[in-house]
Amino acid sequence: MLRTGRDYIESLRDGREVWIDGERVEDVATHPAFAPMVNVRARIYDLGHEAGTASLLTYTDEDSAECCATTSRPPRTREDWRAKRASVDAILDGAGGVVTRVGDETVGEMWSLFDGQDVLNEIDSAFSANIAHHVRRAQLLDPFHVSANTDPKGNRALRPQDQDPDVLLHVVGETDNGIVVRGAKFETAAAYANQAFVKPTIGEWNNEVLSDYAVGFLADMGAPGIKHICRSAFAAQHDPDEYPLTSRYDEIDTMIVFDDVEIPWENVFFYRHTKAAAFIRATLHRYSIYPYVQRYLRFADFLLGVAYASARSTGVTMHQGVREKIAQIACYREGVNAHLTAAIELAQPSPGGLLMPNQPMMYAGRVFASTQLPAVMHTLRDLCGCQVSLMPSKAMFDSPGAGKWLRKYFTIGEIPAEERRKLFALARDLLNSDYAGHRLTFQLFAQSPPFSHLLAVYNNYDFSGPLDLVARYSDVADAVRK
Repeated sequence: MLRTGRDYIESLRDGREVWIDGERVEDVATHPAFAPMVNVRARIYDLGHEAGTASLLTYTDEDSAECCATTSRPPRTREDWRAKRASVDAILDGAGGVVTRVGDETVGEMWSLFDGQDVLNEIDSAFSANIAHHVRRAQLLDPFHVSANTDPKGNRALRPQDQDPDVLLHVVGETDNGIVVRGAKFETAAAYANQAFVKPTIGEWNNEVLSDYAVGFLADMGAPGIKHICRSAFAAQHDPDEYPLTSRYDEIDTMIVFDDVEIPWENVFFYRHTKAAAFIRATLHRYSIYPYVQRYLRFADFLLGVAYASARSTGVTMHQGVREKIAQIACYREGVNAHLTAAIELAQPSPGGLLMPNQPMMYAGRVFASTQLPAVMHTLRDLCGCQVSLMPSKAMFDSPGAGKWLRKYFTIGEIPAEERRKLFALARDLLNSDYAGHRLTFQLFAQSPPFSHLLAVYNNYDFSGPLDLVARYSDVADAVRK
């Protein structure tokens, strides 16, 4: 059955070991560092049951007749993708802010595994069956699914075998029930998720055919031996009146320690074969990239809205320079929108029979969105002026002594001082807060580092058209086509 928010919250009370700021967390759902995002995720589950949003967030499965989450449905048509886009928009509307790791942006990596079944069948057909089972399970049960990717890495000039071998997660043994793994991974939201797809970081396999580091599996986040060691939270330390985004949408990053954790055979997707690991790494984001870039669009809407509201409130929209800067933010917003729209209109069939967003268009869109974001944020700083950094606190506006002066100097015409304070508090949180700086770094590295973004464009681009054009209008056709 379709989960409720209460179902999700209760699923976190499984005895998991979670640490933050030197303390062990007794209840993730109620701890002040995690509760804001746990409540957001619970709210998303509840939206699937409410009259105004159920039709966007859910569909009826053809085979089981069960009501299932739209975001977990393997895409086979353009309409499936349009429905997913509308569903994520409804999720972000319901959340009230930009939340990234809530499941829809990571479940697509399972579909990439589904596409790789031919490769995995060369190794062991059981692994292919495991993938099909878990793709279907995610479709029917909609667990909160994340994706553990980055290792602590250690000294990258050395092989892991030549230093502490645990710097990269690897298999240390087998049992009748499964494999035993040791090491660590970083993943946002793992401490309050149900499961994670754990896969290898890009490895220097050299000529190795088999490696204990080439392993991918599904892990229960409450399993024995798993420890969640979390970074300090921003949310618990900030007043919602001063930091409306930080206080509600801080998605906690976690180092997941696998301390000799047994992974059942039915949860193993590939094991030891470097060919399978390399294939998965190369195709990992072919689906998950879409909702990831969609978040850039929502963030751009925030930036554009604050830019226009700020300029209009101070009466400077008649200035050509101001209009040009607002237009630059609008162009960024529409550029992201264009890549998302075109990627579905030009969608491509996948090797596994699914429909994937147009790969060159989508990877180019990721590069566009991530590389231009810092400049767009700085343009908004310019438009807002220094008041973003000078705005007094709400307590000062409410105080009997200072408040009357702040209300006098921050009121503009019919726009009350409190509304301008709220606007600049939002701008500060978008641009200058701990949350803003963390988000900017996260967007740069969340799916992979910038060089991998460009490499993905190169590896998925069809150069035949440009080459044919050059060959047609030159005398070096043979050289161009080789």
